[in-house]
Amino acid sequence: MLEEVGAPYEVSRMTYEESKGEEHLARHPLGRVPVLEDDDGRLLFESTAICLQIADTHPQAGLIPAPGTYERGLVYQWSVFGPAELEPPLIESAIHAQTDPERSAKARKRFDKAVAAVSASLDGGEYLVGDEFTVADVMVGSALAFTARTGHADELPGNLQAYVARLAERPAYKRAYERTEDRAPA
Repeated sequence: MLEEVGAPYEVSRMTYEESKGEEHLARHPLGRVPVLEDDDGRLLFESTAICLQIADTHPQAGLIPAPGTYERGLVYQWSVFGPAELEPPLIESAIHAQTDPERSAKARKRFDKAVAAVSASLDGGEYLVGDEFTVADVMVGSALAFTARTGHADELPGNLQAYVARLAERPAYKRAYERTEDRAPA
């Protein structure tokens, strides 16, 4: 999102141990990432909240429709859907694939059902809301792109494979990936 709006930023990396330390727990009470710290030292955590805030504070980027519109509601809907309905079952399925295949399969069915909803929503369009790239595409696209790490990217419906590929071709995506490609702590 920061690349999409052209805002300067720094990426801080930490080890697992550092994430559980007092300094980071002061930023996020559960010791998770991401956390956004603005120029005034104010903190915001949770990916969806961060992305929506960035869109709101950079309206010139056009990544979120006007307040009160139906399209704005759709951006909220899909922005929450990615981390709430796609990510948990995908991660659960991957984590338990070897140790609990039955649990993994059940999680995968939930993921596939959520994927079908996204696939149907695209309905031949380029993006999720009004055929314009929005925060919703960042959130849903990120969740779907994670299938590459779990080895399931080729199992997505064809329109979602094309959607993920289209998002990965955005200049902002490429810049962000280059900046964070080495995801190991420094």
